[in-house]
Amino acid sequence: MDRSRSQPSRRRILKGAALAAVPYALLPATRAGARPLSTDYPPAEWQPASSSNCTTSSRPTSYSLDRVIIHVTQETYANTLAIFQNPQKKVSAHYVVRSADGHVAQCVREADVAWHAGNWDYNTHSIGIEHEGWVDKPAYFTDALYERSAKLTAAICDKYGIPKDRAHIIGHAEVPGTDHTDPGPNWDWVRYIKLVNFA
Repeated sequence: MDRSRSQPSRRRILKGAALAAVPYALLPATRAGARPLSTDYPPAEWQPASSSNCTTSSRPTSYSLDRVIIHVTQETYANTLAIFQNPQKKVSAHYVVRSADGHVAQCVREADVAWHAGNWDYNTHSIGIEHEGWVDKPAYFTDALYERSAKLTAAICDKYGIPKDRAHIIGHAEVPGTDHTDPGPNWDWVRYIKLVNFA
């Protein structure tokens, strides 16, 4: 075996180093107005909803934030993300929490208005959190889901000065004009509010 052929040449190494040293500014720029892929809540994964399913805003400057709305997806985690990414669905939430392990995906920037409550006033003044599961299947409301969701809600409340109580952390069913029943009778509000306050 010819060892000279299996080792990269000095010239090839220097050429690779030179390419690696190209200033970032010379690389193609992102499109104007594009937002970075980081999340507002660092433990979350960025899984953006279609821009057709939310409204760009500059909250809390444009609208004050005074509540968190708790939802249950009535779908799987993966299907919920796919629905939010489908521009024809006209629905989104800021976050989705997975049942099995409490993994959090952010789908809409907190500064923007997600279309989750079915009431424009509530949409503009709230953060929406979807939870994987069905209202009539309490097994989906795992310890991990409650705990990770409570940490997320606590962080949102702390950031925007939202009181950590049932007047400001509400269910989708409590939004005026809604026909939804989530999070439903199996959602343990007492436990959840305690977890939010101790997060």
